[in-house]
Amino acid sequence: MQITILVSALAAFSWLVVVAFLALAVLRARQGKKSRGAVTGIIVAVIAGVLLSTVSAGLVFVQPQERGVVISAIAPDGYRKDVMQPGLRWVIPYAENVKTYSISKETYTMSIAHLEGEVQGDDSIAARTADGQEVYIDASIIFSLNPAEVLNVHIVWQDRYVEGLVRPTVRGVIRDAVSQFRVNEVYSTKRDELKLQMEDEMRIAMERNGLILSDFVLRNITFTPEYAASIEQKQIAEQLAQQAEYIVEQRRQEAEQARQVAEGTKDAAILAAEGRAESVVIEAKAEAEALQLIAEVLATNPQLLNYRYIEKLAPGIDVMLVPNDNPYILPLPDITP
Repeated sequence: MQITILVSALAAFSWLVVVAFLALAVLRARQGKKSRGAVTGIIVAVIAGVLLSTVSAGLVFVQPQERGVVISAIAPDGYRKDVMQPGLRWVIPYAENVKTYSISKETYTMSIAHLEGEVQGDDSIAARTADGQEVYIDASIIFSLNPAEVLNVHIVWQDRYVEGLVRPTVRGVIRDAVSQFRVNEVYSTKRDELKLQMEDEMRIAMERNGLILSDFVLRNITFTPEYAASIEQKQIAEQLAQQAEYIVEQRRQEAEQARQVAEGTKDAAILAAEGRAESVVIEAKAEAEALQLIAEVLATNPQLLNYRYIEKLAPGIDVMLVPNDNPYILPLPDITP
């Protein structure tokens, strides 16, 4: 339990004791009894209540995620120049009080969905592009209060900085940025550039007013029903064109594949024919060389042919009969003793 809460509780209890003693004194007076003890109790309880109430009014505990602005009735400007830091602090009772501000990150969403944004219903940002098309932007920003600028934010905006500064700044920046792009750039080619431009302009505007922009989320871009229908038709046409290009490319690849197969078949046939021709040439050359060698041998030894003829006859033949009126296939040599 925080000490400030404890002191406040004790002060409240002291005043309850005062009320109890007053009731007791009145009761004893009606009964004709002395109420000196009750009066003494009342005095003690009043003193304790005043002291505890005074201490409670002067003690302030600032949470770690908060900063405090001291509103002072005795300061020349009505406030202290220094922002109150986290921890248990003391202010002048009844002359000063503390207004705390959170420096934690906050998220503010503006959405076309009825239950998503900070404002119920359609809270998207309507903007018009450079070519006159109307679009609807859903966006979220994550921001926080700059601890060094808490006093200035309190002086200028107090508790109104979200609705009075953040919301109109974001909506104005988005409208200005969208007006510099054509509709097709907004939803496709330059969406990232648009988002970065919005974020940079928001950061500058918010830092100028004591806030820190942590992140900007371009959630969604919605078009009018007529333009959305035209986009859908365009996408369908593009898909059909891509499909036709794919079919043409597939047919081209199939034709190229058939051509390569035909070329491969032709090359194989050419190689086979060349191989056969080369083989015939080699065989012819070998045969010519062999005949040349035989001719050279026969020129030097003509009887060799008869010898090879006789040698080829079956070795088991002892007698061979031939017609007497036909010559021998090869002339036999004369056998001279």
